Amino acid sequence: MLKVRGQSGFTLIELLIVIAIIGILASIAIPMYRAQTVKAKLMEVTNSMSKVATAVALHYQDEGVFPSAMTGATQIKASLGISLPVGIKYIEDVSIAANTGVITFLIQGTGDAVIDAGSLVLSPSVTGDGAINWVWSGTIPSAYMPSK
Repeated sequence: MLKVRGQSGFTLIELLIVIAIIGILASIAIPMYRAQTVKAKLMEVTNSMSKVATAVALHYQDEGVFPSAMTGATQIKASLGISLPVGIKYIEDVSIAANTGVITFLIQGTGDAVIDAGSLVLSPSVTGDGAINWVWSGTIPSAYMPSK
């Protein structure tokens, strides 16, 4: 008399379906994770730009004009008293345009070739009552641009 053995384990089709599901989830999650890590790295840049924007706005309120042209963290620190982490991580260089207050940061080291070759620009716009509105622009893709 032969005993019938019960089937145990997974079939090949079941294993292929599980692998396909994992592949689909990975193809969605990995690009989203990469984008979020680049955005997190850009937070250092935007935070530093906000510090410079505050100093430029204070200069405008005190003097009635935007500061003269400044290039490099050393000159900005000497003129506005703002220390910046230029060359350390994600900021390659910084400049302020003459008498317009436009702040430009060159970006490096984020791990994304498009972002690393780009710049982030913060431009002031003075309203009729003397308030300053800041507008973000630059050469980085709009997906990575800070919110208004």
